[in-house]
Amino acid sequence: MMILNIAIGLIGLGVVVFFHELGHLIAAKSVGIEVQAFSLGWGRKLLGYTWKGTEYRISVFPVGGYCKMKGEHGYAEALEQDQDEIPHEPGSFFSAKPWRRIVTLLAGPLANVVLAILILSIVWWAGFRIETYENRIVLASDHTMQEGAPAPADRAGLETGDYVTHINGRQVRSYSDLQQTVAQNALTELRFTVMRDGRQLDLTVTPELVRETGSGYIGVYPWVDPVLDAVEPGSAALEAGLRPGDRLVSVNGHAIAHVWEFRDLMAQAEPPVVLEVVREGETVPVEVAVDLQPDESLRFRTVTVPTPDYTVFQAVGRGTVESYRILMTSIRSLRLLFRGVDLTSAVAGPVRISYFIGDVATAGFRVGVATGLRSLFNFLALLSVVLFFMNLLPIPVLDGGQIIIAGVEWVRGKPPRPRTLYRYQLIGTMLVFALLFFALFGDVLFLAGR
Repeated sequence: MMILNIAIGLIGLGVVVFFHELGHLIAAKSVGIEVQAFSLGWGRKLLGYTWKGTEYRISVFPVGGYCKMKGEHGYAEALEQDQDEIPHEPGSFFSAKPWRRIVTLLAGPLANVVLAILILSIVWWAGFRIETYENRIVLASDHTMQEGAPAPADRAGLETGDYVTHINGRQVRSYSDLQQTVAQNALTELRFTVMRDGRQLDLTVTPELVRETGSGYIGVYPWVDPVLDAVEPGSAALEAGLRPGDRLVSVNGHAIAHVWEFRDLMAQAEPPVVLEVVREGETVPVEVAVDLQPDESLRFRTVTVPTPDYTVFQAVGRGTVESYRILMTSIRSLRLLFRGVDLTSAVAGPVRISYFIGDVATAGFRVGVATGLRSLFNFLALLSVVLFFMNLLPIPVLDGGQIIIAGVEWVRGKPPRPRTLYRYQLIGTMLVFALLFFALFGDVLFLAGR
């Protein structure tokens, strides 16, 4: 399964990288920069066809691709001879005006944004359903032993049974909405609007930072009604007489309101355990004579939340908004890297990214084809926006660093010396390789723990 996940992930990662390079290709040709080769995949060429001065290739390793522009030979020659400037060549990347280079460099990251908006627009236009729980919470502190300071939810005054209706003015329709907002806003003050006993309250909650993941945490669980949706075939629960649709009301005479109370009582009880369930309006006793593992044998009823019925234009608007939110989350995540995050866990390399893409897809496909495709597309959109953001960072070897070079040349009216440019790019290459080595080290630890 791990190999399958990585294989699917590599293909998905390749699609995102391919669109990035395609953006460079289109922009370069549009501004008069010659593209010598455009390859689908890396490594040795398998097939090739030359059209309008560009060789289009299919390479042996079909992941991602690259866009080779004219000018690399002249740059290498200028370095070898320690010349003051790169020789001028018509159609060369280095001979093009700075603004043309900036357009070409920007086009790759922008292609990733367009891809993300396109993917998310299709997903929201097609519509989907989320299996989740209602927007009601249970304090984790009521059911776990916590050391140290109280959790953010406790400090803020949240209580078990509260309905969270809005966060920062945005409607919370389900626990999934709450969970996503909290996870994306570690160390950021959030305004919760809750309903409690018919009263509306506004409370301020600041999620803590989970060092291993970089996500936010406030210390709440979803309120899960103890209504059985499925009972595992061959399990002790099925043999004892529990059936889908049963509502659990007590354990050994102790009333339960939600699943977390049921789990606590089952963990403390010694078999045999007498459960009371409501089945078709009647209370029925069920005796479980052996140790029952709720998480393994019972599945509780969820809430199905459908997406709105969007038109094409509304879906494009929603896709744009979701892409923007991913971008803002990426920016906040970069800031959190300097706030105590465990980098070996939070920074993923290509192997772990590929695994995550494949894992998301295969997990979704186990539920259904539509769910699998939606999960895969959502992850690719996320990755595409992150690639846009990361490529525009001012690191010399990345698009952002090269845009700075072109911008400085535009202002000065004079290109940098080839040797200066080489040293600048060497620093960037060393930074990228150091980060890649660190990420791959984390990937090895991650896969070793699987």
